[in-house]
Amino acid sequence: MLREMLFNLRPTIRAICLYIDKDIVPVMSVNQVDKRSWALGAMHGLNRFYCRAYHDVRVSGVCRVPRTGPAIVMSNHISGLDPMVIQSLLPRTVVWMMAREYYEMPVLGRLYRQMGAIAVSRDGKDSSALRAALRALDKGNILGVFPEGRISTGRELLPIEPGLAMIALRSGATVHPIFQTGTSRGQTITAAVLKPQSVRVHFGAALTLNPTAPTPGRKNLNSASASRQLAELLQRTASEARS
Repeated sequence: MLREMLFNLRPTIRAICLYIDKDIVPVMSVNQVDKRSWALGAMHGLNRFYCRAYHDVRVSGVCRVPRTGPAIVMSNHISGLDPMVIQSLLPRTVVWMMAREYYEMPVLGRLYRQMGAIAVSRDGKDSSALRAALRALDKGNILGVFPEGRISTGRELLPIEPGLAMIALRSGATVHPIFQTGTSRGQTITAAVLKPQSVRVHFGAALTLNPTAPTPGRKNLNSASASRQLAELLQRTASEARS
């Protein structure tokens, strides 16, 4: 019944997306968002309507996430609403890396699995998640990462986890930074999703990491240097958003 309802709503969802998106991101129909299935396209349309009509989402900077090819989107993490807000602003499906407990939630977990999300253990020792992320990029997908590793309740950015630098170095994919702030900060996922929120999203300048030629003893140093570059990139994006 749900599949039939979504199928019948496709023209309405498409019209809503075209209207809502015309001043924020390049205009595109629901079917252009993701060609894998009309059901996933319908979910994108509903998510865009939910984020733009129910919440107050305002955007600054220029979104340069490509329409084709691999890319990495990294953002600070202020609430459980973040993946939905960011996805509503991007032209393609994002393969999110997220904490395993979110992945296993009864309702949202099913949605994230449908979208191909990658479950990550918080202990930082999850080689299977790293391999899955590299496979997603190798297939030309957009990978979404919250490099702080957890939700930040304060205004300052948290230290970023080393996994993103390893992924960026091994894949060669360009990293697109995003900084968010708003009323959803620090709220529970239920409150952030169910209560109307005001969220500001700023797109920063992209960065492609260029690893040095591999030499004995340089692997850890290269990864550490890359992590510093990504932390500085996110910090610059935050400063731009606050100025």
